[in-house]
Amino acid sequence: MPTRASEGRRAAVLGSPIAHSLSPVLHRAAYAALGLDDWSYDRFEVDEAALPGFVAELDETWAGLSLTMPLKRAIMPLLDEISDTAASVEAVNTVVLREDGRRFGDNTDIPGMIAALSERGVEKVESAAILGAGATASSALAALARICGGPVTAYVRSEARAEEMRGWGERLGVDVRTADWERAAEAFDAPLVIATTPAGTTNALATAVPDSVGTLFDVLYDPWPTPLAAAWSERGGKVVGGLDLLVHQAVLQVEQMTGVPKGPLAAMRAAGEQALAAR
Repeated sequence: MPTRASEGRRAAVLGSPIAHSLSPVLHRAAYAALGLDDWSYDRFEVDEAALPGFVAELDETWAGLSLTMPLKRAIMPLLDEISDTAASVEAVNTVVLREDGRRFGDNTDIPGMIAALSERGVEKVESAAILGAGATASSALAALARICGGPVTAYVRSEARAEEMRGWGERLGVDVRTADWERAAEAFDAPLVIATTPAGTTNALATAVPDSVGTLFDVLYDPWPTPLAAAWSERGGKVVGGLDLLVHQAVLQVEQMTGVPKGPLAAMRAAGEQALAAR
């Protein structure tokens, strides 16, 4: 049984906007599967200005927090300790409230990406491409630092974004090359393509998917499949989706917050799929 689950605890996801978040569905499914009937998981609309006050009011009943935009960086000054993984991308998506009251910050997006790819048989690649240059792109680079043996090409819309991605590459030890977004279809020659852009951004690229493709990791999950993911599947390529990432990173959060050695991946994925189907 969990080492921290002798009595009911609280957890929640914070962000703004937050109404769309699937985190409550996934974590509650985990608690049900683990028999943690007196644990609860909620969502709270919290922006950067309200975050310090919210964190200050957390008491001993709280086990942890999940954080989404725009709080992944704003939470960092409020923590007592931050993992090397989170520090590497200056982003925390998980806070664990220690029994001694200390607040520990981690980033489960990065190992979640690696686990989602590994589940589909992608454990090492010789090169990769990233579509986009936002916060998710930096997490993708951090994941690629562990599984990619060669260069990563980032397709971006501005020189400022290109410079930012090259900077992340230097920091993470990844050979990052940049190219203009107008050449984004060239990404499809890479054995692994990670699409990190907002909904609709890659739709026009769906017609450019070649007959022979490798693996696409599209971090979106609603609506699913994206036109790009659908075209990729039609060509026989492997597709890893945003729900895969969401579930794998949430499993790691459940393990840290409850103390269980292995989170109920299948139950959490099934709950997520059911919730998305109902939308």
